Amino acid sequence: MQSIYLTIALAPLVAAVIAGLFGKSIGRAGAHSITILGVGISCILSCYVLYQIVFAGQAPFNGAVYTWLVSDGVTMDVGFLIDRLSALMMVVVTFVSLMVHVYTIGYMHDDAGYQRFFSYISLFTFSMLMLVMSNNFVQLFFGWEAVGVVSYLLIGFWYTRPTAIFANLKAFLVNRVGDFGFVLGIAAVLRYTGSMDYATVFAHADQIAAAQIHVSSSIVWPAITFTCICLFVGAMGKSAQVPLHVWLPDSMEGPTPISALIHAATMVTAGIFMVARMSPLFELSETALSTVLIIGSTTAFFMGLLGIVNNDIKRVVAYSTLSQLGYMTVALGVSAYSAGIFHLMTHAFFKALLFLAAGSVIMAMHHEQDMRKMGGLKKYMPITYWTCLVGSLALIGFPGSSGFFSKDALIDAVHESHRTGSGYAYFCVLTGVFITALYTFRMFFMTFEGKERMDHHTQEHLHESPWVVTVPLILLAIPSALIGWFAVKPVLFGDYFGGAIHVLPANDVLGRVGEEFHGSGAFVWSALTALPVWFAALGVFTAWVFFLKRPDLADSAERRFKWLHTILVNKYGFDWFNEHVIMVAARALGGGLWRFGDQIVIDEGLVNGSARTVGWLGSVMRYAQSGYLYHYAFAMILGLASFLLWILWRT
Repeated sequence: MQSIYLTIALAPLVAAVIAGLFGKSIGRAGAHSITILGVGISCILSCYVLYQIVFAGQAPFNGAVYTWLVSDGVTMDVGFLIDRLSALMMVVVTFVSLMVHVYTIGYMHDDAGYQRFFSYISLFTFSMLMLVMSNNFVQLFFGWEAVGVVSYLLIGFWYTRPTAIFANLKAFLVNRVGDFGFVLGIAAVLRYTGSMDYATVFAHADQIAAAQIHVSSSIVWPAITFTCICLFVGAMGKSAQVPLHVWLPDSMEGPTPISALIHAATMVTAGIFMVARMSPLFELSETALSTVLIIGSTTAFFMGLLGIVNNDIKRVVAYSTLSQLGYMTVALGVSAYSAGIFHLMTHAFFKALLFLAAGSVIMAMHHEQDMRKMGGLKKYMPITYWTCLVGSLALIGFPGSSGFFSKDALIDAVHESHRTGSGYAYFCVLTGVFITALYTFRMFFMTFEGKERMDHHTQEHLHESPWVVTVPLILLAIPSALIGWFAVKPVLFGDYFGGAIHVLPANDVLGRVGEEFHGSGAFVWSALTALPVWFAALGVFTAWVFFLKRPDLADSAERRFKWLHTILVNKYGFDWFNEHVIMVAARALGGGLWRFGDQIVIDEGLVNGSARTVGWLGSVMRYAQSGYLYHYAFAMILGLASFLLWILWRT
């Protein structure tokens, strides 16, 4: 099996290298063929691995493949941990990536960087696989940074656009803030356990829990809380949690296929996966879990509101991703790790579907993304319409859809929790259901229903996208609609994850929710009278009234609540604060350090100052080097006389 695991990870890497280095030689067809083949092999083998673990009873694999470094007794390996958690993530990553690869053939058909793009997205897949398959913190960090680097390349893929360069720099810098905390967390793990291997660290988690950090004589921090919060700061950057969320909406500057890949199955889900993997550590710190809970619920509620006022179809879906990542983080915060991973899985399918459907619309509209210039596309793009409807229903948690099973169970788990911040979190996730339905169907109605608002030229050339675009939409719509029926019982209320996720008995909120679970059909039926379904229905109805039936009411509400609309359009001022406070302060600090440290201390002090000092000493010594013999004889006599006087004085 080890050779299979290596093939899963390396097949996309080999394809990326071939497409990247030999793109001109193999041509466009060769580039997309080799990368689709590589990711396809990984997908098939990942499905085989999942089957072997879940249905054939194969034991989890945990072993080193290659020892990279041994330093002071600490071994740093390239190794794999293949259990039910990583196997599920491998299937999600490779399947969504495969759909994106096929879709890219149609979307990037006329782009000059065709081969380069396929190389990047295949490399992105390899990076995420290395992250989810790792069995140690070193490899985890390698995959963590690799997805960050490739996302930088992909967000700024159209590097001639200033907005794209700004967006990829923003993503890179914000993630460096999160990664600083992540590195501190890994260092703390090494400090208190002496190992980077997951199994060893988890076995010695009590050592971290027993340790304390003495900040001062009167301030003492529990080491486990410090470690977990630092690790979560890394997750905040990667999974775009407030306040490190600002890079994600701007990542829409990249081509739509990479928006789907980043937002659905790779980079932004890395933080959610990492916290679930680290559940044996997080379960030992109530403070860390409450921090996770409060930040996640804040992100879920406030980022969802921004989707209501945005008119860019891709950015609406991007703010939806921010909100849904908040839902996943909330699940982690109440120790419902299985619910967080389950929502991650269902979200990967329907969010990739929504992004690719948005890309299909953008292609048909000649790369117009403003929903105010769309409308009535249903009759021109029936496949995109119906698949987008499936994704939209899954996103709002329509009864029976995959999103319904994952989101409703998550909300029930939050309701069962008594952790600090759970009341606030329940309000946020429950109210967020209405907000999600409102912005989702605002987007759907403005795009596909109502009167046609595009120009005459665009209207004349509207047509359905080619099969390389519509087939991935259909294949993603199937799990978006159906997978919840089959997966909800084993993943949420069964023992699917086994030892891959650790929950203390006192924190097992999903176990209490599961006591009322009597099958998928009964779960759907009982939810029809629950608040989330009615909140979702109210959101859809509100969107229908305000944005389809009576759009004048939306205009009137915007004028009446201009202050609120301004706050939302300005994204709560986060971008303004970062650009006009943080960046100004950083530039001032950098300029001050440059002037004082570089110019005054180094240039004028150590470098130029030392040179001037040597020159002055040389000029003084030059007087003693006249070249006349009697000057030297006089100096020798004077020196000897001084020496004799000193001896006489001492005696």
